[in-house]
Amino acid sequence: MRISIATAFICSFIGCAFAASPPNTAPFPPAIEKPGAEAFPGVIALDLDARDVGRHIVTIIERIPVSGQKQITLLYPKWLPGKHSARGPIDKLAGIEFSVKGKPVSWKRDPVEVFAFHVDLPADAKALDFRAQYLSPTDKSQGRIEITPVLSNLQWNEMLLYPAGFRADGVNVRLSLRLPKGWGYASALTPQTGIAGAGKISFDQTTLNTLVDSPMFAGRYFKRYALDANNTAPVHLNVFGESEKVLAASEEQIDLHKNLVAQADKLYKSRHFDHYDFLLAISDELGGIGLEHHQSSENSPGAAYFARQKDVPRDWSLLPHEYTHSWNGKFRRPADLYVVNYDVPMRDSLLWIYEGMTQYFGQVLSARSGIWSRETVLEAMADNAATYDYRVGRQWRPVVDTTNDPIVLARRPQPWKSWQRNEDYYTEGLLVWLDADTLIREKTNGKKSLDDFAAAFFGVDDGRITPETYSFEDVVSTLNSVYSYDWASFLKSRIYDVGGKPPLDGITRGGWRLVYNDQPNDFISAFDRDRKISRFMYSIGLTVGDDQSITEVQWDSPAFNAGLTVGDKLVAISGLQFSPTRLEDAIKAAKASREPFELIVQSGKRFRTISLEYYDGLRIPHLVRDKSQPDRLGDIITAK
Repeated sequence: MRISIATAFICSFIGCAFAASPPNTAPFPPAIEKPGAEAFPGVIALDLDARDVGRHIVTIIERIPVSGQKQITLLYPKWLPGKHSARGPIDKLAGIEFSVKGKPVSWKRDPVEVFAFHVDLPADAKALDFRAQYLSPTDKSQGRIEITPVLSNLQWNEMLLYPAGFRADGVNVRLSLRLPKGWGYASALTPQTGIAGAGKISFDQTTLNTLVDSPMFAGRYFKRYALDANNTAPVHLNVFGESEKVLAASEEQIDLHKNLVAQADKLYKSRHFDHYDFLLAISDELGGIGLEHHQSSENSPGAAYFARQKDVPRDWSLLPHEYTHSWNGKFRRPADLYVVNYDVPMRDSLLWIYEGMTQYFGQVLSARSGIWSRETVLEAMADNAATYDYRVGRQWRPVVDTTNDPIVLARRPQPWKSWQRNEDYYTEGLLVWLDADTLIREKTNGKKSLDDFAAAFFGVDDGRITPETYSFEDVVSTLNSVYSYDWASFLKSRIYDVGGKPPLDGITRGGWRLVYNDQPNDFISAFDRDRKISRFMYSIGLTVGDDQSITEVQWDSPAFNAGLTVGDKLVAISGLQFSPTRLEDAIKAAKASREPFELIVQSGKRFRTISLEYYDGLRIPHLVRDKSQPDRLGDIITAK
């Protein structure tokens, strides 16, 4: 731009602003090819060496057929089923090499879609070889521990690339695997051969989506229990541990798992699998996991599973939840969450059905199978109800928006969970489905229930394995086939609207009331002992860990209003060294004396003294029977 000498002279004194050309920006590269209907020609050979368990390294050798193209784009799985988000651990892939006939070929990562690799090919290439290492975490700071010296949790999506432009069900893969000598394994995949020679296992050719949906547990110590071996679609419990001793289960404990399978049959009236394998790790070294698959599930609740069954009841509800997912989430799946390959974004808007209803029926099956006692169910339900009785974030954020949390938050810790909300579609969803169940039972005088919905919705086409998607309208239609009602408005007001009263109608219509008193809730006590925390969320509004650090603060609670926050350390209470017992005693004493008590709090390097004014005593949630209503909740949790 040109300006006059006079203008330049004036501007030198007073300053002027001139329009300038915007900076040049680099053009975006071409978009990655979208998956089409055509099947990928040929079969990918995937050979994995998982014997380096000491260093947690899996060596990858993959051969991908090619034919005449100058370049191929390969994708690392990004959007992962069951995780509801883009959490493919591509940062763990290292030592990447591509070659044709033993000669290296050049490659580059896409600068926008960093999960994509563009590989140049010579004209005569018939097959492309890919070599790399999957560097599984060696410390918890790097991620979940997947491999120990005696255990491995192998997820194939972490250890492969696949061609862009194809559906996952249109890509065929043949897997072979090497494990340490003497190790056993379990997977929903079908082996061609057992462990032989150098410990190599070969599996039947399968599609990429079936492969990714069929992970493996392997280990030195392994035991297999038949839960329904005589059925044409058998179910097995495959147990792995850190020692032979921890694998032993009592006959009664195995019978409870058999009851789970039997009660699920009565509920869903179908099986949508050829076989089903629970993969269960009894270990504190392997990272915890509960991940659903169509014909298996990955479960690692901890080393106390069999040894301390009654002390950790929450862990025993994991398998009923994941087993339910074989029907809800895997066979029937939300249409906007079903993706044709692993680099197409998921949309999680119906997780309040996928996870919320699974949470509900998981707890129902826990009760009906005997895995949970009646008392445990009632105390757990009181814990669920109290959470949302106090979840003040309901004032501004609807349940449906929390279905975005797997993508937005990725389960990172939050400073103000009660205000921000965090995947509330699970447990608030549970309470909504309890509400629906008790409503159907009330309106039909007990002749119909949500069990009828489960049989009609998930039991359709018994024996079919290919997934069938569903929409909000499909759910409403099936509910109406059970009992005619304005289900669309019922669900929208509870899931899509903001605020409203706490979701306790299912409790009250179920014949119970939520109350608070100073008596222990055994379910909460067991959970807190196992997690090494002490909860005072419904009184002063905080949870404290065994290191005296605050792990959660209830928004707008006495603790919040006194300035306490996550990370603060409680050093002393009323002149004495802090302990949860002393805090409990102080809360009780303040109710009687109407006098505040003092806390000395450490925040980083700073100390301060606060006076906590709270006089309502301990508030621990329980359910008490309301005899003005039929015991519908009792009917729901009774074995069929």
